[in-house]
Amino acid sequence: MAGTKGSKYYDVFLDYSIVLRERNTSQSILTQEQLCLLLNIDELESIAASAKKMDISYRKAWELVRRAEEELGFPLVSKSRGGSEGGKSELTADGKQLVEAYRQLRNEFDDSVKRVVKKFFQTINR
Repeated sequence: MAGTKGSKYYDVFLDYSIVLRERNTSQSILTQEQLCLLLNIDELESIAASAKKMDISYRKAWELVRRAEEELGFPLVSKSRGGSEGGKSELTADGKQLVEAYRQLRNEFDDSVKRVVKKFFQTINR
C-alpha cells in the first residue's frame, strides 16, 4: 500500500527484479525466474517439485536451468537418478555460491528499496 485509504496511490505498489546481463551485449544471463527456480531447487532438491511450486512445467524448468548453464558456461544443477526414493537434484558448488550471493544481494536490495520507495510515496502523497 502506498498511501492512506482513499488516496490516489492507495492501490499502487512498486516492484523490481534483478537480472544478470552479459557485459557487451546486455543479453540476459540469469533472470528473476531462473534465480527463483535455483532457490527452489536448493530448498526442495527436486526440479519437478520446484517447477510445481512455481506453476511451470518440468520441461520449462529444465530449459531455464539449461539456458542459465549455457550462458554462464558451467553447471549449476546436478541430477542423480534415484532408487526406491526417487531421484534428486542438487545445486553444484557454483550453483550454491551463486544462490547464496543472490540471497544476500536480494536482501540488501529489499532493504534499500523499502527506504527509497517509502520516501517516494511520501513525496507523491503530499
